[in-house]
Amino acid sequence: MSSTETASTRQTSPRTRWTSTDIGLIAVFAALVAASTLIPGIPVGALGVPITLQTLTVILTGLVLGGGRAFAAVGLYTLLGFAGLPIFSGGRSGLGILATPSAGYIIAFPLAAAAAGWLAAIVIRKTVKHRAVFLFAAAMISTIVLIHGLGVLGFMVNGKFDFAKAFLADLPYYPGDTIKNVLAAIIAVSLHKAFPDILVRRVK
Repeated sequence: MSSTETASTRQTSPRTRWTSTDIGLIAVFAALVAASTLIPGIPVGALGVPITLQTLTVILTGLVLGGGRAFAAVGLYTLLGFAGLPIFSGGRSGLGILATPSAGYIIAFPLAAAAAGWLAAIVIRKTVKHRAVFLFAAAMISTIVLIHGLGVLGFMVNGKFDFAKAFLADLPYYPGDTIKNVLAAIIAVSLHKAFPDILVRRVK
């Protein structure tokens, strides 16, 4: 291994274990996702699934914390909601939400946060320039594949829509999610500049 490769290897390394700081960040971001539901959503479409700020905070959690911690944070939020805390959109809670058209989106949140986090870790380790662009791409891939993909499935299962109707019902959420992903990428870049150790450990 060359000296250049050694220096590069020592510059960054993935986190292999969680510290008390990691646990604190998981709790903070779980609370952030929950707090985002306090702002009233805008019901859209025949099924009335609202546009909320949850997608912004879910994806931001992934872009900032990385896959594992983001999954834990959003998973904690989801479990607390299932357990009865009124922290889903509209103050809803409980397992009964799995029988609503929103179910696909809620199930997708921890998975999308993890996917965005996994992609963000690659971006932060490998790129210096145009990070916001790459993080936005990571956010959009995670949002489209998982949140919208499972959202359509939720419409089909609980809304009794066929695929075409479910896909069309999901389309109104794309513009808002695109804007929220732009914001998430910009905020994430700012946080990584301010706290360069937050996602990838720097070894001096």
